[in-house]
Amino acid sequence: MSEAGFFNEMLEPDGSVRRPYRELQAWLEQQSQQVLRQKVRDAEAIFRRLGITFAVYGASEATERLIPFDIIPRIISASEWRRLERGIEQRVRALNAFLHDIYHRQEIIRAGRVPADLILQNEAFTPEMMGHDPAGGVYAHIIGVDIVRVSEGEFYVLEDNLRTPSGVSYMLEDREAVVHLAPELFSRCRVAPVEQYPELLRRTLESAAPPGCKGDPNIIVLTPGIYNSAYFEHSFLADQMGVELCQGPDLFVDDGCVFMKTTLGRQRVDVIYRRIDDAFLDPLTFRPDSALGVPGLFDAYRLGNVTLVNAPGTGISDDKAVYTYVPEIIEFYTGERPILNNVPTYNCANDDERAYVLEHLEDLVVKEVHGSGGYGMLVGPASTKKQRTEFAEKIRSNPRNYIVQPTLALSTCPTFTGSGIAPRHVDLRPFVLVGDKVRITPGGLTRVALKKGSLVVNSSQGGGTKDTWVLED
Repeated sequence: MSEAGFFNEMLEPDGSVRRPYRELQAWLEQQSQQVLRQKVRDAEAIFRRLGITFAVYGASEATERLIPFDIIPRIISASEWRRLERGIEQRVRALNAFLHDIYHRQEIIRAGRVPADLILQNEAFTPEMMGHDPAGGVYAHIIGVDIVRVSEGEFYVLEDNLRTPSGVSYMLEDREAVVHLAPELFSRCRVAPVEQYPELLRRTLESAAPPGCKGDPNIIVLTPGIYNSAYFEHSFLADQMGVELCQGPDLFVDDGCVFMKTTLGRQRVDVIYRRIDDAFLDPLTFRPDSALGVPGLFDAYRLGNVTLVNAPGTGISDDKAVYTYVPEIIEFYTGERPILNNVPTYNCANDDERAYVLEHLEDLVVKEVHGSGGYGMLVGPASTKKQRTEFAEKIRSNPRNYIVQPTLALSTCPTFTGSGIAPRHVDLRPFVLVGDKVRITPGGLTRVALKKGSLVVNSSQGGGTKDTWVLED
């Protein structure tokens, strides 16, 4: 069970089982394919009953789908996780410092460490945030960091997600499913818990309350509504935290404060965990045609009467072009070298690098700077000549809109497929909460490319999810 050229997280090169996976291997040897198939069917029934679906935009078939779930967990040792934790915390602290700087003195631009036009001409830059100090000085409270592994102890950050990162509900439900379907395996291993995430999320949101808030802050989750691809997660997290799930029309602004309409009259809102993009938050400040937001919301925020989590304008720090400068950002604000490295990335705005990219598209991965969910990508080794020709023209006509990376040798984990257990490529999205302190949930969401040979793990592109076990010492 190996795939040439890729790091197998379970097996050593000689075929022996790595220490973290030994209990799992013993359990797998006791399971027939028929039993594992039944567990997969049971998991699907659980997820269907709970309504755990996501929307696939542009699909010709039904847009609501279950995310495929793999019963075999991905396992990370305690020592590996400690290094990842240190690297992740260093990264999120630096990115929050970067956000404060670019919306204030812009010292990193003055120092010539980041080009001015990369920030000031970027569509994710929000001039309306200039000079504003969010409550507690935190811009990005909820962060997902996408990490890939390529060899023993060698991890790379693939991208940062600081706008409205999703997937934490799948992490929690995947854990519950494994505990329910394989309790004897789970009980054999010392697995770090993840189920406290909703409580830690609520604690983080409470710590972000405006300075003038008296008593326990009133927290809500603001959703675009049932047609959003992550609506299940919005509803799930609101329910788990015991707070109201609202849409724009449920709220209004009066005298610089935000209120929620209820059957008992209006209730003041102190903290909004918003799952609406910046452009749609407030039609008076941003897109005037937005029916999702709340008129006057941004002014209430600027006055310090309500906190928006994450802050508007945080998207500049997860812009894929800015990503190429994150090592510089870490060194500038922390004085330290990055613990976790970026994936080597080509800047198509550079003539020499663009020339190299256009000559080697068959070996590279092309991504839109503002793309997400696996849309708008070219995976060179899996592409056709026609697709490469089309992307070459796109790069020539708008080079700043694309970054290009080598095709990574993503690590593989054992996965239960239609033909039995086989290695499939994975990545990892740990979830970080930044408030009165930095809290990193042990593990996160492992996404798995279910198609043989595929390196694309996104659910919108046919990927699935796994439970992620961080073993305790």
